[in-house]
Amino acid sequence: MNLSRFERPTAGDLVAGVSVAVVLIPQSLAYAELAGMPPYTGLFAAAIPPIVAAFFASSRYLQTGPVAMTALLTFGALRPLGLMPESNDWLKAAALLAILVGAIRVLLGLARGGVIAFLLSQPVLKGFTSAAAILIVGSQVPTALGTQAGEDGILWGALSALADPSGWDLGAVALSLAGIALVSIGPKIHPLFPAVPIILIAGLIISKATSYAAALVGDIPAGFPPFSLDLPWHDVPVLLVPALVVALVGFAEPASIARTFAAADRERWSADRELLSQGVANLASGISGGFPIGGSFSRTSIARISGAHSRWAGAVVGILVLAFLPVAGVLSDLPRAVLASIIIAAVAKLIRPDELWHVWRATPPQGVVGIITFGATLALSPRIDLGILLGVGLAILVHLWRELNVTIHTAYDGSTLRVRLTGVVFFASAQQVNDRLVDIVADHPEVDRVIIDLEGVGRLDYTAARTLKGMSDDLSDGGCAVELVNVNPAAQRIVSKVWSDRDHPST
Repeated sequence: MNLSRFERPTAGDLVAGVSVAVVLIPQSLAYAELAGMPPYTGLFAAAIPPIVAAFFASSRYLQTGPVAMTALLTFGALRPLGLMPESNDWLKAAALLAILVGAIRVLLGLARGGVIAFLLSQPVLKGFTSAAAILIVGSQVPTALGTQAGEDGILWGALSALADPSGWDLGAVALSLAGIALVSIGPKIHPLFPAVPIILIAGLIISKATSYAAALVGDIPAGFPPFSLDLPWHDVPVLLVPALVVALVGFAEPASIARTFAAADRERWSADRELLSQGVANLASGISGGFPIGGSFSRTSIARISGAHSRWAGAVVGILVLAFLPVAGVLSDLPRAVLASIIIAAVAKLIRPDELWHVWRATPPQGVVGIITFGATLALSPRIDLGILLGVGLAILVHLWRELNVTIHTAYDGSTLRVRLTGVVFFASAQQVNDRLVDIVADHPEVDRVIIDLEGVGRLDYTAARTLKGMSDDLSDGGCAVELVNVNPAAQRIVSKVWSDRDHPST
């Protein structure tokens, strides 16, 4: 795979690196908590991985590190193992999951499997994203209110916290509301408005200057990431399917981000290289005590707006986070309500049930797929990977159902029957088409010529061609001539070979 060499870093790369780093540091703490990890592990996942990713990336803007959706997928993948979040066993399992995700993406990238970025249908993605966003917001509600999360699931925990105002901590509530408002309004003031750093600093000041009683980030060990491969390798069979889901679903976001900005700047972009980049980043995250990571739309936008010129921007981000680790203890008194507000403000805008309504209006079968994916993701939480697997399965079934339904229009002109087929005629639908055509001819014994118009057939495979040829021979033996017209150029070669013992069909 051809990996272009680094250009020299520019002032824009340095400015972009600093701009992204000041947002990534608090976000990484927040998304680590969302993944069931101690907040400080988010810094590990935000240090080495962006540096490694920069050497392989295709996009000069894409910012790699902890992201909300992948964090929630990680929580859902580890929860069935019966481990306690933030425990040492949980940390090791998360690191192993990151390595598996990385290995899958690297293998797909080397095998030029970038096409997977386009395999998830829009109804599935829209249904899953809206439901996952609701779950992410719900998971942060107890923290934002200064209460303890319950054991009855994410949504019930959120509803229980909201229904019990007597348990709220007013300091946490005030910080959360201020953080949500600031992070939401900030970009409208200016795309580079430092909303996240401002609420972070304000939270630290309030925590130290008042008798703030709600949960804090807690101890953050000083020093660099603990590189280790002492992991629960016996859990690989259990984590393999969730890792595959995280690898594929989690790649949809960075692929979309990089592709969008590459198109806007009229630059080339390689999904294969981006897979490789995201793969090695996850390998680095797993080895250095982190968890599965991905590409961030908000941080990538910041990099682009602040003048990123090359992949050095991402490397600078990682270097800055790495340099921050020895003094990261200054964030130990940060209220967790601040982290909750950052997550809620960033993710709430992804809740878009109106998009499912638009899908339904355009195509009800696909709308059903999106709605069921949405409902299943909520119902099966925290195993949201099962929700998207169900959605993918339904999308395949709907596709097959549509492929199997070939529309047949008939028109008669004296003793001539003209049949127009619309749809896909392949091995699974060929016999059905054959039987319907035979029945139509049988109902009109006066017909001595049949013209089969294939202009509306998008695809026709060998089995279908052989089936039509067999029907043609049978009708010809009974004194009825059969002619194919308007054969799709893609099917012309197959049809011509199957009809090789007679004149080529008309085109």
